[in-house]
Order: sequence, then C-alpha cells, then structure tokens
Amino acid sequence: MTTSLIKTTTLPVMESFYTLQGEGFHQGKAAYFIRLAGCDVGCVWCDVKESWDKNLYSEQTIEQIISNAKKNPARLAVITGGEPTMYDLNELTNELHNEGFKTNIETSGAYPLTGNWDWVCLSPKKFKPPLQDILLKANELKIIIFNKSDFAWAQKYASKVVSSCKLYLQPEWSKAAIVTPLIIDYIKQNPQWELSLQIHKYINVP
Repeated sequence: MTTSLIKTTTLPVMESFYTLQGEGFHQGKAAYFIRLAGCDVGCVWCDVKESWDKNLYSEQTIEQIISNAKKNPARLAVITGGEPTMYDLNELTNELHNEGFKTNIETSGAYPLTGNWDWVCLSPKKFKPPLQDILLKANELKIIIFNKSDFAWAQKYASKVVSSCKLYLQPEWSKAAIVTPLIIDYIKQNPQWELSLQIHKYINVP
C-alpha cells in the first residue's frame, strides 16, 4: 500500500542549526541543517530517535524556515530527519534556491522524492527498503555498517544505483571501534567504496 505524502504549507522542524557537514561527500563544508520531525522507518541504532514523533514539535512556515536559514553565511542547506521524504518539499527547495542555496537531502528513500535537489544522499535501511526511483537519483549511497553482514547488503544496493553515484561505508557510531577496521580492510579490497566518518562527533559539533 502506498502512503500519501503529507502536503502542507508548514513543516514540523525538530531543530535547525549551522555547523559543518560531518559525513559523506560534503564532509567538512559549512552547512545549515534543517531536521524535520517524523519517521516510521524505525532504525534500531538511530541516534536521533527523538525525531520520530512529529507531534512533539511545532510547525514552521516555509517563510520562517527560509528566514532562519538566511541568517547564516553559507549557502548549503541540508534537509534531514527523521525521514524528510514523508513531506512535499517542492516549495521549501524552490525557496531555498531562490535565496541562492544549494539543496542537499539525507534520506532512507522510503517515500517518493519531491523537491529540487542539488545532491541526494541515500542511506537505505533494512527496515523499510528504498524506492527504485530514488536509487536512480542518488548522488551518494551511504551504507551504515553495524555488523559483517552489512557488507553484502551494501553491495546489493551499490548494484542498483547509477554508475556516477559515490559509494560510502560508515561505521555505526556505537560499534565504530569494532567495525572501522573491518571497513578499512573491505575498502582496500573493494576500492570503489570510500570511508565516511561522523567527524562532527569527533570534533564535538552538532
């Protein structure tokens, strides 16, 4: 059964903040993060479980979201969650572009992709597989490695994205000491992959 997108003139913003992108292709760049609340993917190791219930957070108008984003000098906006594709993001991305922002999204791919995106980071989850359409639009595939079986799962999805898609393996934070050496060895044997680390956690920024 297909779940309808939530069409609204407002969005449930859990938090927004200016920081450095800590993961993946844009790692190290100054970016304004907009974290939308609401998620039904239910990852056991999610580090933002407080984002799951959208009813805990107030709705913001697109105008409010853009006004806050413009207060910061960088023009890279990262829309994350929760699961941001639960919402129609056309108006948000159009207005961000009008203000000179590049738009990035971080998604599990569980819902249809709306909006006008300069970069799509797909991080699929076993609990709710990504849609085929998003696999073909992904600029970046980021697989979280929790245990050894995740490497075969990563290869499964690497075969489904376009050839230009960047491939990243990222240790799950609580298991980093155990799985990072495994990831390093795997990348040495499979150099199409690159390592993504959550550097924001190492340098203690949001």
